[in-house]
Amino acid sequence: MPMIEMKNVSKWYGAFQVLTECSTQVEKGEVIVVCGPSGSGKSTLIKCVNGLEPFQQGEVRVNGISVGDPKTDLPKLRAHVGMVFQHFELFPHMSITENLAIAQVKVLGRGKDEARERGLKLLDRVGLRSQADKFPGQLSGGQQQRVAIARALSMDPICMLFDEPTSALDPEMINEVLDVMVELAQEGMTMMVVTHEMGFARKVAHRVVFMDQGRIVEDDKKEAFFGSPRSERAQQFLSKILHH
Repeated sequence: MPMIEMKNVSKWYGAFQVLTECSTQVEKGEVIVVCGPSGSGKSTLIKCVNGLEPFQQGEVRVNGISVGDPKTDLPKLRAHVGMVFQHFELFPHMSITENLAIAQVKVLGRGKDEARERGLKLLDRVGLRSQADKFPGQLSGGQQQRVAIARALSMDPICMLFDEPTSALDPEMINEVLDVMVELAQEGMTMMVVTHEMGFARKVAHRVVFMDQGRIVEDDKKEAFFGSPRSERAQQFLSKILHH
């Protein structure tokens, strides 16, 4: 059973169709990069995986659970699907440690000490243990995004979704975030990543999903996608972003 399965997913905003019959799947331990021009539906697609965006047609399953089924407990499902956004979404009035502990306590029912301990271990892992008592505003953008990744991991997710995690960062900070993501991928975390970072895609993706105008145009192994994309649209896209 795939970890994430999407079948003929379509979504409209009013009369505008933003996703058209999108189908793909992500096996356990697989890393999929979703790329394409701005406005192609990438972020919408990934937000359908954990029900942050409702969809009108098709089916999405995570670990066998139907996301679109009204009987599904979406908050419970989301607790097991880590999500990292473009903007870090940290609580500004809480310390870094508190940011990591709050959902563990409220959603998973962990004790405060256990939650704090788990948070500190994960700060170690992303290289930020020394920042534990600071507030988000005292950290750089790259550091805040690494905290956001640690926070998602503190919930022991079965898979991770990343929605353009480096696009709001200064160029110098991008690699520190990508390095953490590369490590996660190498450890076997199931990941679906919306990104323009083609170096990351080449390094760790198993497959690349290329979108244009709300459709999945290509869904192929990374070697095939970078070596000889089948569609003219993907060829144009790659020629623009790989040659500069």
